[in-house]
Amino acid sequence: MASRTAILFRSVSRADPTNGPYAVARGLTLWKPDPSPFQTGLSVFPRQRRSTSASGSVGTRHGPNSALLRDRGRLSAVRIVIARCSVDYIGRLKAHLPLATRLLIVKADGSVLVHSDGGSYKPLNWMSPPARLSAAPPDETDAEAGIVDVWTVQSAKSDDRLVIRIHEHIHETSHDLGVDPGLVKDGVEADLQRLLAEQIHTLGDGYTLVRREYMTAIGPVDILARDADGSTVAIELKRRGDIDGVEQLTRYLELLNRNPLLAPVKGVFAAQQIKPQARVLATDRGIDCLTLDYDAMRGVDNSESRLF
Repeated sequence: MASRTAILFRSVSRADPTNGPYAVARGLTLWKPDPSPFQTGLSVFPRQRRSTSASGSVGTRHGPNSALLRDRGRLSAVRIVIARCSVDYIGRLKAHLPLATRLLIVKADGSVLVHSDGGSYKPLNWMSPPARLSAAPPDETDAEAGIVDVWTVQSAKSDDRLVIRIHEHIHETSHDLGVDPGLVKDGVEADLQRLLAEQIHTLGDGYTLVRREYMTAIGPVDILARDADGSTVAIELKRRGDIDGVEQLTRYLELLNRNPLLAPVKGVFAAQQIKPQARVLATDRGIDCLTLDYDAMRGVDNSESRLF
């Protein structure tokens, strides 16, 4: 029997590629040749010839699975294919993408995305993990239509599936991206809270910090402070202030003003940007609004030296 492989996407961590009937690497399970493919319960397809670039990436113009293999038998994490293809989504709704040149991305987490040259970051269609990707040669009708490969991406949680009919493989490459450290955001609410607590005088002369994350029965108030007169002030922080933020602060103020040790409590709604509707609602409820200059607060921009 010819050498065959099949790919199953599932959530796993690590395994020894030499141990057992399959190898696992970053969410992909590659089943090694088995004398009986029916024992695996997976679709199978012939292994194709592969080529390796000078950078170490693996690519092929024929067949989807060979690009997933490294010289040492490890699995690549991300596979990028440019192909002329048509795409059909079959499930709770049906969608069809006519034949065109598209970018196909197969990720190690099991997701498969179909992109065009427009639409920014959003794919034209996709299948979210967990899912199983299998490839098969075209049937007689598809072959007559010029189709060379048929990919089927089957959702593991439903009957939804993505069928990609490839007419031409233009380019294919595979890269192991390694472990991603994750996105580190700058200027989130926690950063604003820390900076405003350190620079409480931004609220006005004589302000003093009581504490950050002052806990109430309905959640924490970002900052609790006292003004020059000794009155309690509750500050709600947002990157972009909208009506929901004003409503949230209103609920805090209603609860805090029931505490005789804190009442009367004033409110300040502080954000980098405050929408006009939110400003109107806050003013109507007696809540002060404060626009924060994040760059100036962290010392990378001096607002006083600007010409405009």
